[in-house]
Amino acid sequence: MDSNWNQSPSTRMTRPDDLRDVTMPLILGIETSCDESAAAVVEGPDAVRSSIVATQHDLHERFAGVVPEIASRAHAARTLPVIDEAIREAGIELKDLDAVAVGHTPGLIGSLLVGVSTAKSLAWSLDIPIIGVHHLLAHLHAPALDDDPIEFPALSLIASGGHTALYRQMDSLSATRVGSTIDDAVGEAFDKAATMLDAGYPGGPAIERLAVSGDPNAIDLPIPKAGQNRCDFSYAGLKTALLYAVRGHPVGRGRAARFPRAVSELTHEARADLAASFQRCAIAALMRGVAAAATEGQFRSLCAGGGVLANSELRRQLGTFAESHGLKLRVPPLRYCVDNAAMIAGLAAIRLQAGLVDDLELQASPRQPIAPPVG
Repeated sequence: MDSNWNQSPSTRMTRPDDLRDVTMPLILGIETSCDESAAAVVEGPDAVRSSIVATQHDLHERFAGVVPEIASRAHAARTLPVIDEAIREAGIELKDLDAVAVGHTPGLIGSLLVGVSTAKSLAWSLDIPIIGVHHLLAHLHAPALDDDPIEFPALSLIASGGHTALYRQMDSLSATRVGSTIDDAVGEAFDKAATMLDAGYPGGPAIERLAVSGDPNAIDLPIPKAGQNRCDFSYAGLKTALLYAVRGHPVGRGRAARFPRAVSELTHEARADLAASFQRCAIAALMRGVAAAATEGQFRSLCAGGGVLANSELRRQLGTFAESHGLKLRVPPLRYCVDNAAMIAGLAAIRLQAGLVDDLELQASPRQPIAPPVG
């Protein structure tokens, strides 16, 4: 589930048919974990033939956040059309597919059910394998799309609207968590910050746009800490500090308490300074966790995925850190930062190669941890 940065209602990435490696399976990926209805055709683990993403920003903007029931109804209407478009853009027919992959966990249960039931129907009708894919592991595979394989061991960061966590990865199919948020995800914090500053929706790109003209050191906001585990994160306190910086401390007690000012009373310059200061602290907390985790093992790569990775300042700081620590930075192209089905299909190809396929009993699950390494 991701806060979305730079994305249009539909994005496409195609691979010419004459470049197909016939030894690689063609896999249809389906992704409906939150508020993107996505389908893609990927050839093997990395060659993206098509990637279609239909956003729901227009449906959720008035609520400044994703409404689960609205999201699941939109998926029911949009999933088959994006599948049709993905097949057409890939230059194939359904009968050419070798497997169907679907993100089945974690996510909004109503949204997940739409994708899983669609994938089951296609797998049954085409008599091909169905492969369930963990959404977070797929985000960590996204840097390999249209690129070289990731070199392991990898220190891996997930930064999205629903998840903020650090993992140690020895391969693409498993991960050991070394830190996570104890309250809010960083993408959710960006969304709430945008609401407080009346910056627009989705919150991530809105804060980044507003912060461009601001001074990141203008406001003394806290860089949140999360207790004894140096690799954990916390964003609830930063959100509260921003709220007080925008609206002032409440006057009065109980139900009579009122904020002394509204965001509309702030100048554009003041809002920009607040956005830039918030962005500085939110990213600093991520980088502090990355730095702490980097001391707990030997890594070849610094890998990151999730919607917040579309933030240019975060990408810059991760690049600087990786270079100074002798790590190869692996972050997705912007088109693969947000929820997409290419990452689902690409990781499914690796599962298929390992013989890890599912059957029609595959279940959608709103919460399921990433599997640890075997052995």
